[in-house]
Amino acid sequence: MTELRHRGTTDNDLQHQQSDDKGSENELKGDKDGASDSESKADTGVPEVPVPPDDTPEVLNKALSGLSSRWKNWWVRGILTLAMISFFFLIIYLGPMVLMMIVLCVQIKCFHEIITIGYSVYHSYHLPWFRTLSWYFLLCVNYFFYGETVTDYFFTLVQREEPLRILSKYHRFISFALYLTGFCMFVLSLVKKHYRLQFYMFGWTHVTLLIVVTQSHLIIHNLFEGMIWFIVPISCVICNDIMAYMFGFFFGRTPLIKLSPKKTWEGFIGGFFSTVVFGILLSYVMAGYRYFVCPVEFNNDSNSFQVDCEPPELFQLQDYALPSVLESLTGWPTVRLYPFQIHSIALSAFASIMGPFGGFFASGFKRAFKIKDFANTIPGHGGIMDRFDCQYLMATFVNVYIASFIRGPNPSKVIQQLLALRPDQQLHIFNSLKAHLTEKGLLPALEEAAA
Repeated sequence: MTELRHRGTTDNDLQHQQSDDKGSENELKGDKDGASDSESKADTGVPEVPVPPDDTPEVLNKALSGLSSRWKNWWVRGILTLAMISFFFLIIYLGPMVLMMIVLCVQIKCFHEIITIGYSVYHSYHLPWFRTLSWYFLLCVNYFFYGETVTDYFFTLVQREEPLRILSKYHRFISFALYLTGFCMFVLSLVKKHYRLQFYMFGWTHVTLLIVVTQSHLIIHNLFEGMIWFIVPISCVICNDIMAYMFGFFFGRTPLIKLSPKKTWEGFIGGFFSTVVFGILLSYVMAGYRYFVCPVEFNNDSNSFQVDCEPPELFQLQDYALPSVLESLTGWPTVRLYPFQIHSIALSAFASIMGPFGGFFASGFKRAFKIKDFANTIPGHGGIMDRFDCQYLMATFVNVYIASFIRGPNPSKVIQQLLALRPDQQLHIFNSLKAHLTEKGLLPALEEAAA
């Protein structure tokens, strides 16, 4: 403690000196817990984030005024959950374009909630440009990711319009130049007495971008593979969240993890089995509709998205032989399932077992700043980030799962890339492909079929 007092004589460590003085005062009083708190403040120098007020609608407050706080919270969460599920059904009905816009809006709101917590800390030092630079970096990263998506999925449209073609050709250079501008702005904003805190906030912004923007970009990519790859994973996380809460509320006795004292093993196990069953049933219903299983593609003729195709084998009913134990119990030698239903078990299991760790991570983050929720956007639920903390982890898993076990070469994208080549390059590829097919013995058969 004496060493810290010697170091605290400079202006740079004034905050540490004040914390140490408080710690010494607590030690003289014999308050061990107070000393520990003081040391924690000396280590971090971070003020507490103000707690947002209760934003429960007055109508619900009056209707539930006679209930205990536990049951009042249960009813508020339940009513708002049903409202959010209804809204989710609505945006699914409105189509993939609306879904993409909603994902972008959720991303911006989640980023705002996390950056606001950082700003509450940063603003207390009266340092410039933190929020400005944070939003500027969000713009840069979104420009990069969505520019890549537009080039990939709207290739024909991009090549048809000269301005878009130029932007697409130099997209990565423009993105880097934009980021470099923000980097230089950050360096110019450095204040002599607060270098360390400013670099903390620089890292804060970039980690937030990694967690929020990158994952939302993966959600968009999953959506383009087919709406079923967007709806089923999100629905499984929602189901697990609801069922874990229900089982924990009525049967919970055994704490699961210290980061979230209200989480119980009973809720965790009950949520797991409920989500697996829900995932299998939902997949069976959705796999029968082309609207959900076909990739989302841009129609160049109508300049709009279309969802129409011949369903691939993954979404066609097949017979599966049951193990002898299940056959003796059910009396069925075989069962007809969509292959996607088997994949849905993996998705449901991840949503139930690994998905909650996104929530535990968020709980640890909130405990570090002594806040209950990221915001009070949704009464009884907290902020948007409180509802989507598990979804972002799920988005990464689904994207990796599709790339590893589902996705194959896309002929339409290969053709688009070939059409962008010079005529001599196209001719060279044509001759090479012709020689390869002839060597395989396929070309004569194709020629006979054409004749």
